[in-house]
Amino acid sequence: MIKKWSILSIVFTIVTVLTGCEPLLVLDPKGPQAERQASDIMLSIGIMSIIVLAVFVILFIMLVKYRASKQSEDYEPPHIKANIWVEIICVGIPVLIVAYLSFVSVQSNNIVESAPKGYEDKEPLIVYASTSNWKWHFSYPEENIETVNYLYIPTDRALEFKLYSFGPITSFWIPQLGGQKYAMSDMVNTLHLAADVPGEYMGRNANFSGEGFAENTFNVKAMPEEEFDDWVKEVKKAAEPLTEEKFDELLKPGHVGQSTYTGTHLEFMPPPEGENGGHHHGSSKSEKSVDDSHEEHSNQNHH
Repeated sequence: MIKKWSILSIVFTIVTVLTGCEPLLVLDPKGPQAERQASDIMLSIGIMSIIVLAVFVILFIMLVKYRASKQSEDYEPPHIKANIWVEIICVGIPVLIVAYLSFVSVQSNNIVESAPKGYEDKEPLIVYASTSNWKWHFSYPEENIETVNYLYIPTDRALEFKLYSFGPITSFWIPQLGGQKYAMSDMVNTLHLAADVPGEYMGRNANFSGEGFAENTFNVKAMPEEEFDDWVKEVKKAAEPLTEEKFDELLKPGHVGQSTYTGTHLEFMPPPEGENGGHHHGSSKSEKSVDDSHEEHSNQNHH
């Protein structure tokens, strides 16, 4: 009786605690890429649950059917060489499960790595997302503004993020909009996302990058296109220009709050793509000076 009530108390406690928990962000998608990934996660959980349930049912049957019995001391169980059906089941079912999940994974990977469908009527918003120890810099080249540690995006429009780093390898991740992707110092990675629902979301660096990693986060706000355009106009009116000296200060290791600027650092420190990509950026003297500055910042942040 005591054992029964103990078990019921544990179950009640677990249920009570879980009732107050917020849903997992990856299972609360707000965009098409995240929706696809969430459905794949649930599919995997469903298949694994069926497998676990089947194993426990078979285990129970085996324990009951083949439990110890009062046989004579000279009893010998029958010798069975093989059973083709058992072998087919034991080998065939896992092969089919792996093959199916592989097909779904490849199909989903192609979908989430491509520009999201349904937004062809608008050009994607391009944002250069770069990191330094331990900050996020968001450059809007078309709008000619830049933010630090926060990101504003329009809903119902494709987003194209260009990712790179001024220091160690980091990972750009907004769980409710899609999967993570690495940002590295000598190349630019492209991540396609979209937000269907206005709201505030959490973004962070998902790759350990030193002592300030835990607070290497940023806030994301998705809003209708009209509100986004109004925000851009307000920034251009009120924000201070981003100078090379100010950006050098921002690149120093440490934590800072949110800030907004007119202009972007792309003007005086271009991203490592095209002729500026790789370990030897550019060819002209002016490009070489910019690249040397970029490498210097990277080396400082590595140390």
